[in-house]
Amino acid sequence: MKNFITLEGPEGGGKSTQAKRLVNHLQAQGHEVLFTREPGGTEIGDQIRQVIMSLENKSMSPEAEFLLFSASRAQVVRELIKPQLEHGGIVVCDRFYDSSLAYQGYGHELDLELLRTITGFVSGGLVPDLTFLLDLTSELGLERRKQDGRWNRLDDYDLAFHERVREGYHRLAELDPDRWVQIDAAQTEDEIQGQIQSAVALRIAN
Repeated sequence: MKNFITLEGPEGGGKSTQAKRLVNHLQAQGHEVLFTREPGGTEIGDQIRQVIMSLENKSMSPEAEFLLFSASRAQVVRELIKPQLEHGGIVVCDRFYDSSLAYQGYGHELDLELLRTITGFVSGGLVPDLTFLLDLTSELGLERRKQDGRWNRLDDYDLAFHERVREGYHRLAELDPDRWVQIDAAQTEDEIQGQIQSAVALRIAN
């Protein structure tokens, strides 16, 4: 069974909503499921999240941004994710290290191999079993973010940055097609969730 499931993609794709719906679905089937998110998920991680997302911190360098994400990731892996997986439960995570590769690697154009090396140390070598890419155009995603009133420092980067991030996600998915499932996030919430549940059911059955 595929126990570690992550949801990834550009801003405005509905990852948090879909992750929580998937958790409810799996719990209703009798599975023991942990939901968490990045950055955050732990008390320490949530404090780091406030620093990363605050519009007051626009001067933050890409390197500092990556290291803050990594610090939050190190904590959630060891405090929550690994214990849950070792116990035999399922983990559904709203973003994981692929976000850093997409945002700080492709978006900010930092050295991808260096990011991968640091990420391997931070995550203890943990790799998701199944990753959903909720994909949509940068324009639509950012418009959704403006409408939901949760605009943050990452949203505030220019359109070219967000387009590089989206392209980065496509490249990551192409490099590991067995792990990634791409879904059109411009569909309705129910359509997206139906496709997610079908893919999870197939992996569990196999």
